[in-house]
Amino acid sequence: MDMSRVAEQGLVLLGCGKMGSAMLAGWLEHGLPVSSVWVIDPKPSDWLKAQGVNINTPLPESPAVVLVAVKPQMIGSALPAIKALGGGGSLFISVAAGTSIATFESVLGERTPIVRAMPNTPAAIRQGITALIGNSNASGADIALAESLLSSIGETVLLQDEAQMDAVTGLSGSGPAYVFHLIETLAAAGQAQGLPHDLAMKLAKSTVAGAGALAMAADEDPSQLRINVTSPNGTTQAALEVLMHEEEGFPDLLHRAVKAATDRSKELSRE
Repeated sequence: MDMSRVAEQGLVLLGCGKMGSAMLAGWLEHGLPVSSVWVIDPKPSDWLKAQGVNINTPLPESPAVVLVAVKPQMIGSALPAIKALGGGGSLFISVAAGTSIATFESVLGERTPIVRAMPNTPAAIRQGITALIGNSNASGADIALAESLLSSIGETVLLQDEAQMDAVTGLSGSGPAYVFHLIETLAAAGQAQGLPHDLAMKLAKSTVAGAGALAMAADEDPSQLRINVTSPNGTTQAALEVLMHEEEGFPDLLHRAVKAATDRSKELSRE
């Protein structure tokens, strides 16, 4: 990760909750000097105070990057603090869910380079995935810088159109919650078949985590991995006949779940 431009001109982090803290920890580990970081946060955590960065102090005139990591409902009250940095050479990166590029352009000016990003909660352990899209003023170098900064919390993917962000929200943004629910219901199902709660939960967590790691590492796609573990007329096939049922199985259920989240994301962006 090339931090030279950011180290020289500075980085402003607006909001330093869980997501902001995860990113900041990654940048500092990659060699970003604490003197090059300015954090604006009304309630800085003890962890943040211990890092040695500039907290709630006057900002540099033209930082390389301004990263907005406040909750979406706080955007209206938080943006005025950084409005003066818009329209210049500073790249703005937003990880605020449901907040459109147009919203930022209306406050910061249309000439401001802006990248909108959607990370997810596994970012807390550097296992996240973040989708990015830039506005017309974001150059290739700006996009590359945003990718570099966000790679500190996991993988990144580039979108072709901002309209795709709602579906990304429904799939990977909200998706960790679907997997957590899978774990809890899988464990409950094991418990119903006679396993103690703690054992069923340990088996469920490890099974989901291990299968996910195998899906990431294997050359085959997930459908082939499923076939590989399914013996004819065996136990896995018996379960899959339930899970893959056309009307009552995973396909219909997950299509409806992801659509519901995507639709809600569209609604929120219009509110």
